[in-house]
Amino acid sequence: MSAINQQYLQLRTLIKNNSHKEIIVVCVGTDRSTGDSLGPLVGTILQEKRLEHIHVFGTIDYPVHAVNLHSTLDGISKQFRNPYVIGIDATLGRLKAVGEISVHNRPLRPGAGLGKELPEVGECSITGTVNVGGFMEIFVLQNTRLSLVMKMAKDIAELIILVDKYLLNIFQGRTGPC
Repeated sequence: MSAINQQYLQLRTLIKNNSHKEIIVVCVGTDRSTGDSLGPLVGTILQEKRLEHIHVFGTIDYPVHAVNLHSTLDGISKQFRNPYVIGIDATLGRLKAVGEISVHNRPLRPGAGLGKELPEVGECSITGTVNVGGFMEIFVLQNTRLSLVMKMAKDIAELIILVDKYLLNIFQGRTGPC
């Protein structure tokens, strides 16, 4: 089974018991740093796909970042009643983890790797390890390969698109492998 299929099954399992809720994806990051653009790139891809059952916040044109994260989360809590939120962001890690996408059954902690105190995002999270962490993180994020970030953004978007199709099947009363 491919890594994307495993991640999809893991994410589908997390969402399955919450499919009755509004599903929100918050794509955190900025277009001003190549490595940190993973979230907004995912959001832009998803926005272009016009998902049926998932609301997307955070795109290249309207990023969700450290400055507006509080207000974005406040807006979501006012607009949606008890939603299920998935946080998406780039992360730094070990060399052998670069390029890996991980699905977590815990909130996203944006900025944690850079020592920022920001609110947690979501009930579950998806992170993509875009480069090596441990030293000069801001410089490392700015010097991350765009080709890697784009590939990872497409893969994460595909996960969310598969979940949207799964939700469509649930709402249409179908059950199956989707």
